[in-house]
Amino acid sequence: MKRLVGKVDSLHLGVSEETLGKEICKSLDAHLSGFAEDRHNAFERQAWAGDDKQAEGTRRRNERQWSAVSVEELAEISDAMDLQESLSAADLGANLCLSGIPKLSHLPKGSIIRFPSGAELIVEEYNPPCLDMGKYIAANYNTNSGDMLSDAAFSAAAKYSRGLVGVVEVPGIIAVGDDVIVIPYKAPAWANKGR
Repeated sequence: MKRLVGKVDSLHLGVSEETLGKEICKSLDAHLSGFAEDRHNAFERQAWAGDDKQAEGTRRRNERQWSAVSVEELAEISDAMDLQESLSAADLGANLCLSGIPKLSHLPKGSIIRFPSGAELIVEEYNPPCLDMGKYIAANYNTNSGDMLSDAAFSAAAKYSRGLVGVVEVPGIIAVGDDVIVIPYKAPAWANKGR
């Protein structure tokens, strides 16, 4: 995969523990622990129920310091759900919404997202859709047909396009309108030898 070039379309900060969504902002201050003042800013977290790696409550490294979606994938999800208005990255609880990277969710672990300030984010994993977000969308969005959305509609439509989560690799400021360079991870040649 070659380098990709995109743009920061919008930024969001999660200041409330009460909602899944995030507030729109003009810039984010990336620290090694995550975005300053964001509810996911931490070096560690507790595993939650249904986590696929550890038992609920286990103290673990926070691989979810940030989340990102793409404008293009949001449009695809919105179309698949027949929504009157496109899903917003803020409502989905994403910190970053990027444009020009249509298959953002398909970036492999280890890919780097680089910004003009020198800030770098590293991809940890795909961010699967959750039922709580599906319930929120079903209650707050309308379809063109007038049909009610099921709580599972979002999970079905966003199955492979929900975005990514990761950690801050290099601190710096990220601003709306910034150009973005994405360097997809490529396994070293020796990794495939002997298979």
